[in-house]
Amino acid sequence: MLYHAIEAQYLALTPFRIAADTWRNLLAHPGNPLAETTLHRAGAAAWEIMARSARRHGRSEFGINNVEIDGQTVAIAEKLVHGEPFCRLVHFERVLAKPRKDPKILLVAPLSGHFATLVRDTIESLAISHEVYVTDWQDAREVPLSAGRFGFEDYVDVLHRCIRSIGTGVTVLAICQPAPASIVATALMAEAKDPFTPRNLVIMGGPVDTRRGTTEVTRLAQSHSISSFEAAAVHNVPPLHPGAGRRVYPGLLQLTGFMSLNPDRHLRAHIDFLWAHAKGDDRFARAHRRFYEEYLAVMDLDAQFYLDTVRIVFQEHALMKGTLKHRGHLVDPGAMRNVGLMTVEGGRDDITGTGQCHAAHELCARIPDKLRIQVTEEKVGHYGLFSGRSWRERISPAIGEFIRRNKAS
Repeated sequence: MLYHAIEAQYLALTPFRIAADTWRNLLAHPGNPLAETTLHRAGAAAWEIMARSARRHGRSEFGINNVEIDGQTVAIAEKLVHGEPFCRLVHFERVLAKPRKDPKILLVAPLSGHFATLVRDTIESLAISHEVYVTDWQDAREVPLSAGRFGFEDYVDVLHRCIRSIGTGVTVLAICQPAPASIVATALMAEAKDPFTPRNLVIMGGPVDTRRGTTEVTRLAQSHSISSFEAAAVHNVPPLHPGAGRRVYPGLLQLTGFMSLNPDRHLRAHIDFLWAHAKGDDRFARAHRRFYEEYLAVMDLDAQFYLDTVRIVFQEHALMKGTLKHRGHLVDPGAMRNVGLMTVEGGRDDITGTGQCHAAHELCARIPDKLRIQVTEEKVGHYGLFSGRSWRERISPAIGEFIRRNKAS
């Protein structure tokens, strides 16, 4: 019923959205002699905000066409390396005049309601000095039932296949939600002495030990039973979608949860946008539009993966307690001995609390000190870990230095 209610809401809001777009276009039209006045610019911004709230936001393109390397503009070719129903492995290949032996990075994008395009800024920064591959997770609503279910174990298996598709010597960089699965995938390969075992594992804002640094996210996950989550958050994809009949956790519910964590911050962001637009600060306005067009575009998760994650990561703490099994095999993070480990936390992260990510060092206790590092950016929130000025100026260079230091390990 949730899907039907959502569709009905979008349909009911169509006249309002059309009216809001019309007024916005009239106020901002180049032929309007008052278009550049403060009053009309503010009005246009207000109508734009209202139109955006009533619009369905679909997946955008990565849109990374080039990067600047050593003062030269280098074209980027987006190439599919490996594809399967729930994930596409995409290589952001740099069209270089002369080959470079830069490190290979598998950027494991979060599968938590947003599309992989949310990490566009991360890709752009890393592509300057790395060969970047990204897990482009697919909307479960678009995956036919014939593809089967997709749970936590399936996620780990996908990571294994992606790593092997890239080749040896890869660094796995996991942002937020993929942290536990990335540890599991790397540990299993290390234990099996797999030649494709990642050379480094970098975890940013990941929920490794959710018993620490309590946030609203952990409180919610730990205060309700799995059955209650299943009853309240799992819905069937309706007909007319490729994934009709699949049980999913709708992305709109996740978006609502994220926005409810910081309603004041989102309100302030829209007020700032209105005033910036009124004053003619188009640079700020463009950045605001770009962020919210991406932030409001959400995807559905397969219900099995959603419920597995809540149970394994937030309720059972199976990885930290040493009870997590993969396909019946007990996972041993201690098997990682020659894998570099870097963890990055934000001091103002209200999604993954303080200490949750750094706990990975306790799990992987057999990694020598020379191959590990932990970084805390005290004034950075969750999204600032992988986008924005702090990411570009401090975090990304630190990751690059770590990877090159451990390149021959």
